[in-house]
Amino acid sequence: MDFGIPHLFAWLIAAIHGLGVLVAIHAVLTVRTAQGALAWGLSLFFMPYLTLLPYLIFGRSRFDAYVKARRQADAEMHHAVAAQDWRPWVEEAKAASQMPAYRRLPALPRLSPMPSLTGNRVRLLIDGDATFTALFAALQGAQRVILLQFFIIRDDSLGQRLREVLLARAAAGVRVHVLYDGIGSHALPRAFIDALRAGGVQIHAFPTRSGLYNRFQLNFRNHRKIVVVDGEIGFLGGLNVGVEYLGQVPPLAPWRDTHVEVRGPVVASLQEAFAEDWFWACRQLPPLLLPSRQEQPGVLCQVVTSGPADPQETCSLLFVEAINAARQRVWLSSPYFIPDEAVSAALRLAVLRGVDVRLLLPSRPDHRVVYAASSLYAFEALRAGLRVFRYQPGFLHQKALLIDSDICLLGSANLDNRSFRLNFEATLVTLDEGFAEQVAEMLEADFACSRELLPADRRNLHRLQQLAMRVARLISPIL
Repeated sequence: MDFGIPHLFAWLIAAIHGLGVLVAIHAVLTVRTAQGALAWGLSLFFMPYLTLLPYLIFGRSRFDAYVKARRQADAEMHHAVAAQDWRPWVEEAKAASQMPAYRRLPALPRLSPMPSLTGNRVRLLIDGDATFTALFAALQGAQRVILLQFFIIRDDSLGQRLREVLLARAAAGVRVHVLYDGIGSHALPRAFIDALRAGGVQIHAFPTRSGLYNRFQLNFRNHRKIVVVDGEIGFLGGLNVGVEYLGQVPPLAPWRDTHVEVRGPVVASLQEAFAEDWFWACRQLPPLLLPSRQEQPGVLCQVVTSGPADPQETCSLLFVEAINAARQRVWLSSPYFIPDEAVSAALRLAVLRGVDVRLLLPSRPDHRVVYAASSLYAFEALRAGLRVFRYQPGFLHQKALLIDSDICLLGSANLDNRSFRLNFEATLVTLDEGFAEQVAEMLEADFACSRELLPADRRNLHRLQQLAMRVARLISPIL
């Protein structure tokens, strides 16, 4: 029998198709959402040449061994924290549970292991200049401990400034712990990291899993941005460390983003969120410091962390819970709008209840495929009765949700499948009319320099644009 090149080629084709069928079955059995399972299953079955490698990189949204390992690490961390008699929030949590606004979100206590806490101060930081001015002021004043993590740290002028501040504080005896995501910060040079370590800074990349099979795994990224200084001042939000976040990189400049500064008992929650990730990276607890009490009653806050190891889809459920609580308005800002069915249904129901539902999106793309898919969802939202706005001055990257006159969600989570199910995210929930008024004024200013979409905008789309958006939507569950 002749086993020449044509026969080997035929066997290779058969093997690829057979492997595609097996992997398609794996996708159907393991991918969390029906949309994702359908998208991967069909593409692997019919186009294995194009989709086998991407599935190994992007598609495996859940590893049983990984989830078990992460949950075990979190349990060990929380046990170690409990042994320190660390949690200072018993009385604050009791007071929070009695507040009317808190009772409007009945699922919130079960969505996060960290409770709502009273007696906090929250400051809104609009855009990069305000954020990094406040952040560097806090870092330069650090006396005991700095806990810092970002999805992206770049070796540019802003990143180098951060490095010098951290080295100066480490030289002054401050214990500095830095965590960065290995994929988000893939361009960070080894010399940058080595300089920090040589200066006494403890720095680690956030690990997913080791091994050849997972070498190119891009899921399970740590998308959180958390900074805590001396256990007293905390920061979280949407900005990373790079000059583009200061609006210095065209064509996306100026960059529109939002961060928050917090003081009070909720800073303990931020430290515990950082401790989970740090413990996962090196199986050690970072130093934890009790925050000072602030003036009462202050702002009612809760930190909600979410990730792929959660027993439920925390991030998606948090948005659904908040939207379902709305009776007057839902104002939502996100750079990416690829909602799952639960969030889409919650938004449509809010419209049917007569709620003022507004969606603020960028007018410039930073990822064209994501932008195309997001545009199709935006037009569907418009048809469902939502008011949709495109921010005009520059790229919009802020993640904000305002409910009625008292509930706000600010943090790192986008409105897409990656944030809902594949990334580790951190969101600050505030229940306070005064702070909500500040967020409303911020969003009103954003709406004022945005263009509202009209039904005619969809009718004026070219056929190729419509086709591109629909093709992008097919792969939206994996974006």
